[in-house]
Amino acid sequence: MEQLSNATLTALPDTLRTPSYDRSALTAGIVHFGVGGFHRAHQAMYLDQLMNAGLAHDWAICGVGVLPGDARMKQVMDKQDCLYTLVVKNPDGTREGRVIGSIIEYLFAPDDPEAVIEKMASDAVRIVSLTVTEGGYNFHHVTGKFDAGNPGVVHDLRPSAAPRTTFGLVTEALRRRRERGLAPFTVMSCDNIQGNGDVAREMFTAFASLKDAALGAWVTENVPFPNSMVDRITPVTTDEDRQAIGGEFGVEDGWPVVCEPFEQWVLEDHFSLGRPPFEKAGVQLVEDVEPYELMKLRLLNASHQGMCYLGYLAGYRYAHEVAQDPLFAQFLLDYMDREATPTLQPVPGIDLDAYKRTLIERFSNEHVRDTLARLCAESSDRIPKWLLPVVRINLENGGEIKRSAAIVASWARYAEGVDEQGNSIDVVDRLKDTVMAAATRQRQDPLSFISNREVFGDLIDDERFVTAYSEALASLHDRGATETLRRLEA
Repeated sequence: MEQLSNATLTALPDTLRTPSYDRSALTAGIVHFGVGGFHRAHQAMYLDQLMNAGLAHDWAICGVGVLPGDARMKQVMDKQDCLYTLVVKNPDGTREGRVIGSIIEYLFAPDDPEAVIEKMASDAVRIVSLTVTEGGYNFHHVTGKFDAGNPGVVHDLRPSAAPRTTFGLVTEALRRRRERGLAPFTVMSCDNIQGNGDVAREMFTAFASLKDAALGAWVTENVPFPNSMVDRITPVTTDEDRQAIGGEFGVEDGWPVVCEPFEQWVLEDHFSLGRPPFEKAGVQLVEDVEPYELMKLRLLNASHQGMCYLGYLAGYRYAHEVAQDPLFAQFLLDYMDREATPTLQPVPGIDLDAYKRTLIERFSNEHVRDTLARLCAESSDRIPKWLLPVVRINLENGGEIKRSAAIVASWARYAEGVDEQGNSIDVVDRLKDTVMAAATRQRQDPLSFISNREVFGDLIDDERFVTAYSEALASLHDRGATETLRRLEA
């Protein structure tokens, strides 16, 4: 078995595709914060595809890690010359492997923040991109405003402080570019949050303004923050994956990536210093990403919530197990058709009926092995953004809500911390103590869970929602998840 590196690329088996381009001739035009599995299965993959076509050789990626946990990625990237294996798991069980070479450098900011800043301040870098998760944007979950009290932010706002946060690093690089007469780079969010570019704009300009009011005004006026919609199911890489990849492809890779075949990237075409020819790799370049974004959030993401709690309570542990159950699949389709779709705008170039059926096929891919536990995590952040807007629009328009209400009730039942077989549930949530405390009271006080206005707003005051939610919760307690769905779909 060959250790993956530049030196061993030519020794790898023919079953594993390798870069056809000269990596030594690449230059970094993009600095990326948050080099995790999704970035490596998505943005880096698109660039590798362009490079294999003889394009974008001046748009390679310099990855950056900011968190202590990123030190491990630094070690793997250094050992493997920033190469890694991407394996697509097809529904028929076949696997397609390729080595991705579009990342050419990895910097660990805690070791050398100056190197990160100077990389971004160089004229070769024209895009700074992000997959830092929702928490990386540092907005207050109640007000939505920038949290200036975050300890890392407080540190970075001190005069002459060596930056520790993404905000501090990026802002200092922009300050130096302004001072040197260089045009600003584009900040491109690739995170799975609604209006990701708008959120990035608000948070980064807020930090810059706190650091230097004039700099904040310059960032507001000159730095583009395009919105994007990104989609590819990329589960956490397991030891089983590493062993299987080694056995099938004959490569030793410290951190490979596995993913589904489907990929989508819709990106607003707003850049200050150019961009790679993404459209030649299948990226949709648009003026307004919102219709695509809402489609994904309310159909794919909300359907994940529709399957995960009910499925977990019923005894399933993987997404494919739920999606392959005809009762659950029909419930998801009916939610999408009758409750989510009426809330959507027209989506140019997309056949929504085909998209929804494709979602069920994607969820059913047993080889991806996406866990329900992953989908159930951080519900107090996800449900308000993905599902509750569907509820509110349908309440206002007189539309159906019974399935959405049942999904909320299934979260409440899940948050009790015990499934229907009596097995304990590890609830992972920013508000874990709050939601679990409310859930433990709901058999005596059925509305205790949705009384949390920080999460549910004024839905507790809407009689139609309260009735649908209460009926679903009572059914989950009395009959269980499967019978509750049978009655809903009757």
